[in-house]
Amino acid sequence: MSTRRRTTTTTTTRIEVSSDRGVFMISVAAELADMHPQTLRMYEQRGLIEPKRSPKGTRLYSHQDVERLRRIQQMTAELGLNLAGVERVLELEQQLARMRRRVTVLERRRAELEAEIAALEGKREEVKADIVRYQGAKGAALVRLKDVKPFAIPIQRR
Repeated sequence: MSTRRRTTTTTTTRIEVSSDRGVFMISVAAELADMHPQTLRMYEQRGLIEPKRSPKGTRLYSHQDVERLRRIQQMTAELGLNLAGVERVLELEQQLARMRRRVTVLERRRAELEAEIAALEGKREEVKADIVRYQGAKGAALVRLKDVKPFAIPIQRR
C-alpha cells in the first residue's frame, strides 16, 4: 500500500498601506487594541478617536487609530487615568507637537536672519573703511575715499 503525500506551498503577498488609511472594521480594530467594540464607539463619541468612514458609513480604523487606542488603554489601565485625564494628555501632546513645529520654523528663520545680519555688517565695515573726513573748499565733510579729488588731502580716516 502506497501513501501519497501532498505538499503545499503558501505564498504571502505583503501590501504596504499608509498608516493613516482606514483599513480595519470595528471588530478587527477592537481585537487588535484588546477592547470591546462598544468601547471604541464610546471613545469616538468622546472625541478620543476619529475613524474614517466607508462610502456606506462603516467605521474604518487605521494603524494609527489602533496605536492610539492602545495608548488610551495603557493610560487608563497602567497609569490609572480616567478618560478626562486621557483627553487632557492627548490635547497637551498635540499642543506640544504644534509648538515643536513652530520652534523649528522660528529657529530656521533665526539662522536666516543671522546670516543676513552678518552679510550686512560685512557690507557696513566695507563702506565704513571707505569713508574719510575731507576738508574741502566748502568745509569739512564725510565722503567716500574714491570721491575725493586727486591732490585733496583727507583730514582723518575713520
